[in-house]
Amino acid sequence: MAELMRFYQSFQPEHYQVFLDINRAQKRFSGRTTITGNAKEALVSVHQNGLEIETVTAAGQNVPFIVDNDADALRVEVGQPGEVTLVISYTAILTDSMMGIYPSYYQVNGVQKELIGTQFETNFARQAFPCVDEPEAKATFDLAIKFDEHRGETILSNMPEKAVIDGVHHFETTVRMSTYLVAFAFGELQGIQTKTKSGVQVGVFATKAHQINELDFALDIAKRSIEFFEDFYQTPYPLPHSWQLALPDFSAGAMENWGLVTYREAYLLLDPDNTALDVKHRVATVIAHELAHQWFGDLVTMQWWDDLWLNESFANMMEYVAIDALQPDWHIWESFQTSEAAAALQRDATDGVQSVHVQVNNPAEIDALFDGAIVYAKGARMLVMVRALIGDDALRAGLQAYFAAHQFDNATGADLWAALGKAANLDVGAIMHSWLEQPGYPMVTAKVVDGQLMLSQQQFFIGEGQEVGRKWQIPLKSNYIVAPLLMTDRELVLGDYAQLRAANGQPFRLNVGNESHFIVNYDQTLLNDILNNSADRTPIAQLQILQDLRLLAEGRQISYADVVPVLASFAKSDSNVVANALYTVADNLKKFVTPGEASEQHLRNFFNQLSAGHVARLGWTVQATDTNDDQLMRPTVLRAALYAKNQATIDAAHALFQANQAQLGSLPAAVRVLVLMNEVQNFGNGPLYNQLLAAYRQTSDASYKNDLSAALTRTSDPELIATLITKFEDARTIKPQDLRAWFRGLLANDVSQQATWDWIRNDWQWLEDTVGGDMEFTTYITAIAAIFKTPERLAEFKAFFEPKRNIPGLTREITMDIKVIESRVALIEDQKAAVNEAIAKCG
Repeated sequence: MAELMRFYQSFQPEHYQVFLDINRAQKRFSGRTTITGNAKEALVSVHQNGLEIETVTAAGQNVPFIVDNDADALRVEVGQPGEVTLVISYTAILTDSMMGIYPSYYQVNGVQKELIGTQFETNFARQAFPCVDEPEAKATFDLAIKFDEHRGETILSNMPEKAVIDGVHHFETTVRMSTYLVAFAFGELQGIQTKTKSGVQVGVFATKAHQINELDFALDIAKRSIEFFEDFYQTPYPLPHSWQLALPDFSAGAMENWGLVTYREAYLLLDPDNTALDVKHRVATVIAHELAHQWFGDLVTMQWWDDLWLNESFANMMEYVAIDALQPDWHIWESFQTSEAAAALQRDATDGVQSVHVQVNNPAEIDALFDGAIVYAKGARMLVMVRALIGDDALRAGLQAYFAAHQFDNATGADLWAALGKAANLDVGAIMHSWLEQPGYPMVTAKVVDGQLMLSQQQFFIGEGQEVGRKWQIPLKSNYIVAPLLMTDRELVLGDYAQLRAANGQPFRLNVGNESHFIVNYDQTLLNDILNNSADRTPIAQLQILQDLRLLAEGRQISYADVVPVLASFAKSDSNVVANALYTVADNLKKFVTPGEASEQHLRNFFNQLSAGHVARLGWTVQATDTNDDQLMRPTVLRAALYAKNQATIDAAHALFQANQAQLGSLPAAVRVLVLMNEVQNFGNGPLYNQLLAAYRQTSDASYKNDLSAALTRTSDPELIATLITKFEDARTIKPQDLRAWFRGLLANDVSQQATWDWIRNDWQWLEDTVGGDMEFTTYITAIAAIFKTPERLAEFKAFFEPKRNIPGLTREITMDIKVIESRVALIEDQKAAVNEAIAKCG
């Protein structure tokens, strides 16, 4: 594998003229790229991948060149350093890899159609045109695109179209930008548009497989997000338009191409009449995330991929800041607590996890940087911590200065800390260094020793972990004023506990608001005080108790058996975040029981007790009196009741299915997946399977597709399981972008696990060939590690994946996931008997 070389050091492009002639029928394209730039050496390198280079000229003369495919390089002799203009002619093929320039497939009224789109992040622009394909190599671009055009087709790009000459679509010159943000798409599109207060043209586009009103929600959120960011950043949106485009085939969730943001259909389009509230939350936050990038990532870009977090963590925080401002009634920060915070705390506790800021030593490692729980979720928690420390006024002032200093250029994390630190008059960089440069996070132990309230910090691990003396500057966020703002020492003595307790009148707590990235291990005295004083426990405080207890049990700091009796006291809460945390703990108990044995029945009884009150209150149908919490909680408690085999709940779901059998997509979206899963599990047969699979193939509603997939993978019929697995490699049924969900669903099903595990081992090469270039490819391994729990499966996992551990991009994932399964196997072996005894007493 090639060593990492930075081509920008030898050649610095200033302007590109890119002409592409794309022939969909032949699945080929030809191109001519003119690059004007500054050669620092007589031999320069530009990136290419899969391009058949025909000619290269410099100053109008043919010059020698070498194609070095191992390094994705085109080496060109330009004669001498200085200003140079390279003209490179080439041809290439269109592939179905969802990288570079590629086709998306869809159907309208049973007719197969295709849409051509692009995906250039991380380093796939080189598959479309020769370039210095590095974030630092910013330049301006003139795009000219010709294609086998049919009547009624639309073409979109980063900038407005300025002319069509002899069938060639010419676009206005871009601002200075990185290659990975260049984008275009063409095909039969429909769209709706509006303008922001400042005059930015905003549009949402999709194929004609969708109803036009499915674009309305996205247009409203996009327009208001841009207006919010212009105000918050105090920096105008720098382009004439902002197009949002739904692609039928798209590997990532969305991509922040400047002026032409691309999305999976599931993350942009929704049925305004039948969409669950949590799906609206997800679509809105994804749109806000990508539009936050138009400034933070596009206007100012990380200098190199080691600062990827600088783009993603910030956009991850800002999506919640924006949607909280636009839809305050949603209480969207609660979703941050149940999704981002939970994911970061789980992943970051495994020894060997990457730090937020991580060096890139090999080209193949770039895509492996996209660890969502770390670069996105943990990084966002770091920035939430900073925001809490410095406040919004300093945050906005610092960002305005940051954009002014680095616009149309590149920056590092140090540049951001300098701007925020100056605005806040605080050494932000020093505080953040311990969080960004070190993997993992601390557990703060709070205990009373000889009457003194004491705190100590040490790194928290789930599973085996090597203690290497890491220390953090921890924003303690205590409700006792005696606790310092930052804990910088390994140990602290806060004073006489009885006196402090009497003076404060409430239990001692740390990390109030759960905004700092650590967990607290209270001794029994302090924990009992918290549990026995429910009056001052906010929903977030209750979530935090459950979250920390679960993690402490996973890390074997306490026993799961001691957590079980605590759960019932949280079951009456009307808060969705409490219910979410409660059933996250309860679901984790499933690994301790054996299917078909008494232990499983005891756990089902326990789930029934936990959920019965809310199931009776909420039922299956939306009520006019529903709060947001009610809407979000309903599927959570109904899912628990179905696991409990509550007969009334099963019958009610079956009745809903029968009432909507002619049009299953019209089932209430919030509970549709549960109705379908219940039908497959408890009333399944061949005709039902055929009906649901046919509906999956036919519908263009991505949310409904996800529900059908989740239901079909619950089947216990061996013949249907075998048939489903044959569809894994049938792109007409299961698109490669959707395969991971099907795979995970069948692997998590005890009846289908063996056949699914056999498939991935037998057909790993097919999977690698099909989606191996996907930045989320490693999540197939993560999904397996999240499910396996027996010594036998651990041995099989190691036997299959350990020989692949030396493959760049897979090394860290395989190493970590072996530890994940090992720790789960050891935990079950150690605590199974005690946990099942505790469940039996409660259930």
